[in-house]
Amino acid sequence: MDLFDKILKQAGPLGKYADAAEGYFMFPQLEGELGNRMKFKGKEVICWSINNYLGLANHPEVRKADAEAAARWGLAYPMGARMMSGETKLHKQLETDLAHFVGKEDGYLLNYGYQGILSVIDSLLGRHDVAVYDSESHACIVDALRMHMGKRFAYNHNDMDSLEKHLRNAERITAETGGGILVITEGVFGMRGDQGKLKEIVELKKKYNFRLLIDDAHGFGMLGATGAGAAEEQGVTEGVDLYFSTFAKSMALIGAFIAGPKEIIRFLRYNMRSQIFAKSLPMPLVEGAIKRFELLKTRPELRTKLWENVRMLQSGLKERGFDIGDTNTCVTPVYMKGTVEDATALVQDMRDNYGVFCSIVVYPVIPKGMIILRIIPTAVHTEEDIRITLEAFTAVGDKLKAGAYAGHVFATNA
Repeated sequence: MDLFDKILKQAGPLGKYADAAEGYFMFPQLEGELGNRMKFKGKEVICWSINNYLGLANHPEVRKADAEAAARWGLAYPMGARMMSGETKLHKQLETDLAHFVGKEDGYLLNYGYQGILSVIDSLLGRHDVAVYDSESHACIVDALRMHMGKRFAYNHNDMDSLEKHLRNAERITAETGGGILVITEGVFGMRGDQGKLKEIVELKKKYNFRLLIDDAHGFGMLGATGAGAAEEQGVTEGVDLYFSTFAKSMALIGAFIAGPKEIIRFLRYNMRSQIFAKSLPMPLVEGAIKRFELLKTRPELRTKLWENVRMLQSGLKERGFDIGDTNTCVTPVYMKGTVEDATALVQDMRDNYGVFCSIVVYPVIPKGMIILRIIPTAVHTEEDIRITLEAFTAVGDKLKAGAYAGHVFATNA
């Protein structure tokens, strides 16, 4: 069979909705300044779908720093990979400061979050090693482990009994292969909003010989007394061996970093193919990250405002009878029961008639009959934004229960 013919016959779990949903539910175009209010299909909406947690995307000091850095350096400098010709003092300064902030000896600046964690895992694991990871880990972790040529085990989400069972299996295997064990989890799970059980996992180090890597994309900048993330929040900074975070959530920027023991970070510098064979992160992004990191550390009021909004929104949803699961972070999922058709009608109603834009998650990402509306509060949302949103949820929730969305025919492109 011709390769393209085969591909066209299997659109994929999301691609099968492309004709009806593209441009509205998938690949929607939000316009205007990044913030709490943006435009969608020509109308202003309250936007709950961008990971601008601390509101830094359009902070005036950030915009100024970005513009000045672009004017000073252009977008090309430094040319070449860091190992060859792309190393600068500012790259080193940023990664070192980030590492010390999260309680680690050294750090390595990475070009992208998804590619970064994928390449970290690929570099750490050989075919004799065993990976044990949370079953609800992000796609970047799953994709990294698909490349792993050794054994891998997924333990039930945040289930320590399941983790122990797989650790026992891993120890039996590595006793024969001479390999090591890497446990991987997230600081905050981006769909559910619950934290990984880092404290309990670290405690298991007393019984089993493994190293712990966490992806704290949704924790860095938001959790902990200083914003140093889920490990700080749970008091286990020293027990986490490798700490990873993207800049895409709290710092509203492209880039990421990995932090840990100096010699392990040195190993990654010389072995991460995605960094060795890729151009260095452009200087305007490095200077932009330095400014954002400065504000993250020195403006605790941003984090305070974020959590005020989180508490107001989440308590308001619970008071109105909505199920937000066991989230204990900023990520706010709202669980409802209904079909895909119900979900599309509800979200269309919410966006077009109530001016509230949030992301929708349906089957096959979650079981049939379930709907998740995922809300990302930020420091720049207002009390009025939250009030309007809560009223909108009450209205569409009542309609869903009454069956008002049954038989809906998706027609946003009409």
